[in-house]
This record gives sequence, C-alpha cells and structure tokens, in this order.
Amino acid sequence: MLPVHLEMALATLGWETRDLSKKASVSLGTIGKFKRGETLKPTTIDALRAALEGAEIEFIPENGGGRGVRMLLDT
Repeated sequence: MLPVHLEMALATLGWETRDLSKKASVSLGTIGKFKRGETLKPTTIDALRAALEGAEIEFIPENGGGRGVRMLLDT
C-alpha cells in the first residue's frame, strides 16, 4: 500500500484521518508520516490496511493499468 492508496481509500469511505486512526489503533502522527512517504513498520501498515479492508475496501493489484482501490458492494 502506498500513500496514494491510503488517500483513495479514505476518500472512497468518506473517512477523515482520525476515523482511520481509531479503527486501526494507529496514532494520527504515524498516519501523517505514512502520508508523507516516511517508512513505517510493516505491522503498522498491516493495521492500516486491515482497518480499511474491514470497511470493505479492496486493494487492486497491478494489472497493466496500475494499482488502486475499490469498495466492495453487495449485489
């Protein structure tokens, strides 16, 4: 997950950084570091990703058009 994917996921969910902070149990400062491109521990990134995936965000792998995110919807 890259900072741009985090921003896309937050926008998709309509979440603020503080929402993610609560859901992932990660400090606002740490999320800010990630958004600025600073390196975080893999376990911290896993916590962020897990919180987003728990909110129905799917991270799309590279498929020739680039990586991204999407929201899973019940049909």
